[in-house]
Amino acid sequence: MAGREDGIRRAEVKGAAWERELLDLLRPGGQSVRQVVSWLAAAVDGTACLHDDSGTVLAGTSLDSGPFEDLLGDIVAGRIASAAWEGPGRHLRLVRVAAPAGVLTVSRTVPFDRRASEIVTHTVQALELLLRAHESTVAGHRLERATSDLRLAILQLLMVEDTVAARRVAAGLWPGLLDTDTASVYVVESRPEERDRLAEECLDATGEQALVVRCPAMDEHVIVVTPREAAASALRSLIGPRPRVFLGGSARHSLARTATAYGQAVSALAVAHFRPDKAAVYAERTHPERLMGPAALHGWTARLLGPLGRLPHHTHAELLATTRLGLEFTAVSAAKVLGVSRNTVRARMERVEALLGTDFSDLTARAVVHLALNTQESLEHSQDSPAPAPADLGALLTGPAMRAWAHDLLARLDTDARDLRRTLRTWIAAGGNAERAATTLGVHAQTVRDHVRAAEPVLERQLLVGGGDLYEVVLAHLAAGDLDQPILHGVKRGEPDSLVHR
Repeated sequence: MAGREDGIRRAEVKGAAWERELLDLLRPGGQSVRQVVSWLAAAVDGTACLHDDSGTVLAGTSLDSGPFEDLLGDIVAGRIASAAWEGPGRHLRLVRVAAPAGVLTVSRTVPFDRRASEIVTHTVQALELLLRAHESTVAGHRLERATSDLRLAILQLLMVEDTVAARRVAAGLWPGLLDTDTASVYVVESRPEERDRLAEECLDATGEQALVVRCPAMDEHVIVVTPREAAASALRSLIGPRPRVFLGGSARHSLARTATAYGQAVSALAVAHFRPDKAAVYAERTHPERLMGPAALHGWTARLLGPLGRLPHHTHAELLATTRLGLEFTAVSAAKVLGVSRNTVRARMERVEALLGTDFSDLTARAVVHLALNTQESLEHSQDSPAPAPADLGALLTGPAMRAWAHDLLARLDTDARDLRRTLRTWIAAGGNAERAATTLGVHAQTVRDHVRAAEPVLERQLLVGGGDLYEVVLAHLAAGDLDQPILHGVKRGEPDSLVHR
């Protein structure tokens, strides 16, 4: 009797050991279906295989199902829950795994004893738990991706000024989110590997009363469109303790001007990198268009963009939205923000080039068209548009206020012994190409880049990344007479613009 009791006790201890091992596999961080199936094979001193309802192997070693194929079919169909099969030197257990539907097949060279049978039964229960958890996790990830894609779609609609469609899309999941006339845009920057967590924190900080989007163009950026004034302080609270998180915000704009607000937020973000608190809001400064006569600027803009106005409304809006973003960012970045291919962006901008008779590889042309597009956008959203008056570009650029502003801005560069002004002027004339500018100046291309980078804090504008800041500096060079005026409508520099005087 004593010997029998010792045997039972040893079996109980051994049983407790395999139960602990199976439980350890279910702990967070160790829950792998493949690990469990592999452990099962070792625990019963045999082989194990998990199939889904289509017969695909999910884990383990595949077995020749020929002799017991009918049993497999009956289990998958739900007609039976389990089965046993025996052949020469082969003993099988086939058990239905309920979630998702599948079959666990275990093979041994010796018959299944009580211990092996219990291990199989408990392992099936463990696999069902793991598979349900995996299925729930996958469904959760799909929902998160779908929600994220929907937020991006709303942002893209706002970027092309389709506020009606944007409100419709948002109304289903976030009622009231875009029930506003105006909003601000913020861009939060972090390391790419931290962005997903930061996006979730932005949602929490704004109480999900903001449109939070992982920027499709910049892996470091999270874009936040919010109508709430309190959002700024909520977002600022996220950046304080983090060394590599920055915040840039726009002025308040109508929803139709989301693209403009986004450009302002990106510009402010560059300034935030130099601020102790790592945050900045776009500063209202003296922009060149405010130094030009409104009626003359209106008249010049209408004439320059006239060929676009003769297009069908949908095509006109599409080309304008694409060109505005294409002038602010690279074709690749603009394509990602708009949700189209970069070839589509380039094709649309080439069409605009042809209609305006200009070349966007020329930075002066880009700056002048950017001025016209911004002016048109302001006029579209202004209730007091001045009556247009005839004017040409030269007259707009050489007005007293404009020339004074340009000379004051560029004079800041004269204090540097490296002649930053000459380098910057040559770099702009070379289309922003450091190599070509270096050849003209007889220096190394890196020297050109260093000079342009050194000019940025002096002028308080981003230059190397392009966009609105650079175009203001280009206009200053045009107003100061340091650069020739660009070709527009196919008219060469220095020739009278027949379209203006027609």
